[in-house]
Amino acid sequence: MRTLEGIHLVTGGSGYFGSLLVEQLRRRGLSVRNFDLNENADRPKDVEFIQGDIRDRAAVERACRGVAVIHHSVAQVPLAKDKELFWTVNRDGTETLLAAAQAAGVRKVVHLSSSAVYGAPERNPVTEDSPRRPGEEYGAAKLAAEEICARYVARGLDISIIRPRTIMGHGRLGIMQILFEWIRNGRNVPVLGRGDNLYQFIHADDLADACIRAAETPGANAFNIGAERFDTMRATLEGLIAHAGTGSRVVSIPAAPAVAGMTLTSRIGWSPLGAYHALMYGRAMYFDVSRAKSVLGWSSRFGNVEMFCDSYDWYLRNREEVLQRKATSPHRAAVDQGILKLVSLALGPITPRHARV
Repeated sequence: MRTLEGIHLVTGGSGYFGSLLVEQLRRRGLSVRNFDLNENADRPKDVEFIQGDIRDRAAVERACRGVAVIHHSVAQVPLAKDKELFWTVNRDGTETLLAAAQAAGVRKVVHLSSSAVYGAPERNPVTEDSPRRPGEEYGAAKLAAEEICARYVARGLDISIIRPRTIMGHGRLGIMQILFEWIRNGRNVPVLGRGDNLYQFIHADDLADACIRAAETPGANAFNIGAERFDTMRATLEGLIAHAGTGSRVVSIPAAPAVAGMTLTSRIGWSPLGAYHALMYGRAMYFDVSRAKSVLGWSSRFGNVEMFCDSYDWYLRNREEVLQRKATSPHRAAVDQGILKLVSLALGPITPRHARV
């Protein structure tokens, strides 16, 4: 282990996970710089902010000056559904950043990748050595960014790659905001087929802990990060529904036509769901996290149901502010449900009860 002294640059530090990582670094008494296109209104005064685009070489070089550690979390996420930006931000932006990091003598880069690089795995659990075969454009761009990381490692830059499962936690919105709103109103929630696919999530606090541990661990490596306690998609949703107590139920829908409908409505812009949601919602996917445990000394605190309940309770407490928020990060804002409103009506009657507050 090495010390964490020096400036920690968080790219995308105004986004959902980036802002939580900034806060975790601050709690450890570290100097933090945020590089993002947009500044959060609630940015702490002791966090330096540099405005810029990850594709702007001059801005990136300015952000890297005097930095000891970079946490690269800026990304164009699947919810945005902008294929050109998947490549120019997630791939090209990563190359711009790594070139600037090497020129600036940065000690360590922690690159936040995605489980999407594995696509729909042929077998579980997925290890760091499992085949990386992305099944859609976002995952392909994230894999290309990892390949750029490998090139810079060969040039002497110390980079750790973090591949998280789907991120949950207080403040997580985007698609999850639709789920929480349905449950708040006692609407039924669908699973594909029986919903018996084992599906792992990761709480943002546990992920931030893994990133910080990677920052203090010398040597290039890759780590799969996911909850150590998880269950089927049905069991996870039923646990949240029991916690909420609003009368919602989990209902099964036929998988094949549902996936076809999700794919089509996403492609033509009728649904906020992206290609990755259609690919993975009904499939099993979970990580073997033994490398992170042994090398980083990391372990998860939250299981699937706990993190969903934590996220849901935060949403209830902050719902009015969320619905009025003009957030630029898709995972920090409410989402237009589009055709999913009709899907919700088709899933069955509403049986409202008093929601947990």
